This record gives sequence, C-alpha cells and structure tokens, in this order.
Amino acid sequence: MVDRRDIGSWLDGPGVASGTSQAFPGERLGRPQTGSGSVGRPGRRIVGIAIDWLIALLIARTFLTGMPPSLSPLVVLLTEQVLLVSTLGFSIGHRIVGLHVEAVDGGRASPVQGLIRSVLLVLAVPALIWDADQRGLHDKAAKTLVARN
Repeated sequence: MVDRRDIGSWLDGPGVASGTSQAFPGERLGRPQTGSGSVGRPGRRIVGIAIDWLIALLIARTFLTGMPPSLSPLVVLLTEQVLLVSTLGFSIGHRIVGLHVEAVDGGRASPVQGLIRSVLLVLAVPALIWDADQRGLHDKAAKTLVARN
C-alpha cells in the first residue's frame, strides 16, 4: 500500500527520502555552516556572476566588434573564467563578493577543473541546477565548489 511518506518524500527536499538529510549546505562535505570555507550562498553567487557578465559585455562591446554580438560576451566570459579560476581560484565577481572556487577536498582547483567548470558555466543550464549542497552541475562535474573567503 502507498502512503504519504512514499509520495510526499520528494516534497521534503533532496536527501530526506534517502536518509542523507543535512542541517545546512556543505555539512556532508565537511564544511562549516557559516564563515570562511562555508558553501557560497546563491545570493552572492548570482551577484558575482552578474558582475562577471557585465565585465564581459563591456569588454566584448569595446574590443570584439568583429564577432557576432551574441557570441562575443560568451567568449570573454569563458576566457575570464578559465584564466582566473584556473590560476587564482576566483573570478573578478567572486573576488568582489568574497567567494572563491576550490576543489571539493579543500585544495586549489586545477586548470582542468577550471576549464570543465567554465565551459559548463557558459552553457548556463548546469549552473542553474543545484544539489542539496548548493553546488551546480558544473561544480559537480568539475569536482569543485564555491566557498566563502
């Protein structure tokens, strides 16, 4: 017989039906609830990517006049993300809002992880789908996460 727990469990959120519920995003990854090292929350992440997008638009409109206008900001955003995240661990937007990208194990993200993450970020869809730890599919595929400074 089917009861409410069978059909209602999906309403309770990710992890509840499988018994892996957590008190806060990042708990099962060994992250603190707040402060340095905690998982970056959606508000900061959205502001950070908005800043990066604005910078990409300005650079594209100023310097890439020969490319199609719809493609040039994406090329700039991809270049910025690959170069900065792979080398410094953050984009300009991340830095302004106090976030950085790191490997799930706590180390610095490798250039390959930065490339995977950046390509998927530019595709947008993976970045819009999050798990219980507030990691987008682009972060899961690259085995990275966005943490607070």
